[in-house]
Amino acid sequence: MRWPSDEPVRSHSSPTETPEPEPLADGHSWNGGAASEPDPTRTDPAVLGALLARHGWRRRGGAPGRYARWTPPGPSGRGTSLLVPESRAFPDCEDLLAEALTALARSAAPSAREVLVGLAVPSDEIRWWRDVPPGPSGAAEWTVQEQLRTAARQLLLAGALAVRGRAGYYGARHRRQAQDSLGGVLVGPAPGGRELTAFLPVTSGRSVAVQLHHALSAAREAADYQRATGGMEAFDSAVEAGVSRELTEALVALVRGTEGARVGLAWAPGAGVPEGCAARPEPVEFSPGDLPALREAGKRYLRDEPSVPVRITGAVIRMRRAGTGGEGSVRLRVLAGAEIPHVRVALDEESYRVAGHAHLVGLPIRVVGRLESRGGFRRLTDASDVVPVQVDDAERDRLMKSLQENLDYFEEACGGGD
Repeated sequence: MRWPSDEPVRSHSSPTETPEPEPLADGHSWNGGAASEPDPTRTDPAVLGALLARHGWRRRGGAPGRYARWTPPGPSGRGTSLLVPESRAFPDCEDLLAEALTALARSAAPSAREVLVGLAVPSDEIRWWRDVPPGPSGAAEWTVQEQLRTAARQLLLAGALAVRGRAGYYGARHRRQAQDSLGGVLVGPAPGGRELTAFLPVTSGRSVAVQLHHALSAAREAADYQRATGGMEAFDSAVEAGVSRELTEALVALVRGTEGARVGLAWAPGAGVPEGCAARPEPVEFSPGDLPALREAGKRYLRDEPSVPVRITGAVIRMRRAGTGGEGSVRLRVLAGAEIPHVRVALDEESYRVAGHAHLVGLPIRVVGRLESRGGFRRLTDASDVVPVQVDDAERDRLMKSLQENLDYFEEACGGGD
């Protein structure tokens, strides 16, 4: 049954399409299409209501226990209003939901697109605010927009790195895997360059959201402790919560040039609250007064992160030494033993000869050494036990093809300087 007076009131202005959400990480896209309307037959009215309330829509009347009317954010509440049933037991539930979703897709309210994204794929939301002076007519300079996006990307990457394991400084370790894990993250439109929202799909991004929740709180507490006592010890213990040089650098990038910045997080309504997390976390705020502590913590993490003993298997992709004999260095594409893409290794004359022979016949080598934090964990020192490693035919053919395509590296192996 439908009540004529309960039909959604449409705005008389022509529909205005809001900007489409886009991938946060360059080169990645979200499978499924960010702009497609959610399926009304699979939409939970309670989730829709929770998302509308989160994004500033106002509930204005309705029949309690049956349906509610929602109007867009703003003091006037003008524009398309929505009728949303309280549950799927309401008569004509799917028809009302279909009309509400269509109205959201046509709405000029910036929050409408964010609600649709949250419905299409259940996502935890991370929002950044930067207090920067507005430009002419509220516009933001290009650099302000870029600073916000860059800081947001760095912060998400720091969270993804912490999911892989705890460290005060990661450098090149885990970076490729962390970047790949952010492939499904979307960002919404950011008018004015002062606010940005990222949507982390629950299925692939919840661990990053939870990690950031803990790490930001720990960073805030450590900065408070440093400002109150002058001591940096709290930053040492904060590593276990996911704080790292990468995270402190992201926070410095977020706060620098502002009067303050905040990071807020909201869980996907239909997915529940993660264990050990607040149901409605308060935004975590940082100010320019926190910058000295954050910068000093980053230096401390870089200085104190120890080297790591490893046994790496890698394909030789470059060889260099000053003459036809003596020690030299090789560059390996890492196949196993460390979560970094490449590493440079200094070898004595005999080990260099073994690496050269392995390179010529299309075999990787295995080498034992210490992965140095200096330079971002891209160098292996104290190298020993260099031996060729047998691989299957397919891998060997691929390595041989790589050798043929890069004959200049073989020439360097026979002699020649940098």
